[in-house]
Amino acid sequence: MASQPIHDQKLFIQEVIRRKTDESAVAREQVFSAVDIGARLREIRKSRKMTLHDLSKATGVSASAFSKIERNDLSPTIGTLQRIAHGLGMDVMEFLNEPPTTPNTYGRRSITRSGSGKVHETNTCSNNFLCSDLRNKKMTPMVTNVSARSTDDYQAWANSDAEIFLTVLEGTLIVHSKLYEPLTLNQGDSFYYDANVEHAWTSAGPTDAKVLWVLALA
Repeated sequence: MASQPIHDQKLFIQEVIRRKTDESAVAREQVFSAVDIGARLREIRKSRKMTLHDLSKATGVSASAFSKIERNDLSPTIGTLQRIAHGLGMDVMEFLNEPPTTPNTYGRRSITRSGSGKVHETNTCSNNFLCSDLRNKKMTPMVTNVSARSTDDYQAWANSDAEIFLTVLEGTLIVHSKLYEPLTLNQGDSFYYDANVEHAWTSAGPTDAKVLWVLALA
């Protein structure tokens, strides 16, 4: 282990501590291992008899990016997942859930208890999907911890045909936009905007901003 990069070693130690201190570690590990977005995307693509280029044309995401995602060499951002889902006429949670055995669209409800949910990590954010068992939702609610401190942390700024509502639960969030000056939001502040303009989130201060947000297709 000493020969491994410090960053990897740090993540390893954090994982060991988490497993030892969290009583629900085993259950959560089972959920994480069951979520394979690359395999799910490949399954969907093949079921529709689509090539990588077909998928790229339908979603606007490059074929090379799709290939990397399917091989789990690239972790897609929420914005990328939303673009893929929109292009395929799907709900983003269909990448994370098994196909339902019995459809139910009447009087639906879903509860996510504190400390639960489905987590999707990117290089800049830790996104926890809420009420993820419901498919074909008009809204996708999430709680996100923003680890990015600079827009340079992003390979590309997000944009999609969606609308976003957010409220800051903890810390200070900076919303960057290609159209507007950076906007500072503190704990308790709320914000609604069209996501078709390129945008990015960063945290200001020593702690990560924690954001409750809802994404809905326009």
